[in-house]
Amino acid sequence: MIYLYAKAIHIIFVICWMAGLFYMPRLFIYHTEAKGKSPEAYAALHAQFSIMENRLWWVITTPAMYLTVAAALVMLYINPYLINESWMQLKLLFVAGLIAYHFKTQQMMFRLRDEKLSWTSTHLRLWNEVSTILLFAIVFIVVLKSALNWIYGVLGLLAFAILLMMLVKAYKNYRKNLGEKVD
Repeated sequence: MIYLYAKAIHIIFVICWMAGLFYMPRLFIYHTEAKGKSPEAYAALHAQFSIMENRLWWVITTPAMYLTVAAALVMLYINPYLINESWMQLKLLFVAGLIAYHFKTQQMMFRLRDEKLSWTSTHLRLWNEVSTILLFAIVFIVVLKSALNWIYGVLGLLAFAILLMMLVKAYKNYRKNLGEKVD
């Protein structure tokens, strides 16, 4: 019974964590694009985006990550045999990548706040897709649990990543054709 409660908590906080990871780079894009405004407008937008990013990060995203990991550890404690499953080991590898993504995003938030982030909005749009790709990999691995099937999932994931990059490029060209300044 405790396992099922931990699993429910795990799923709920994965959703909260991913929502934060999806939205934070989007805020970074708007924050970065605000540099094209007048100095007065940028100062106001910079202050507002910094507040929004800080609250999203420390009130939702980071606590959700820790609760996700805590619930996962409870599930592994209750069912330690899971750690010996190859699909679980691969899942944990991708989760480690997601945690690294989390802390890199946090570093970017600090650099943006201090006006030291040199990434363009295009780079940030690509960065925004990394968490999506990691989520796809994790879900395919957990659902399929078969070595052969997850390979197909990962190949599909690579195709999805290429498609996302092409869509980001197409969106950049679309904005350029509308006369917007794009970097």
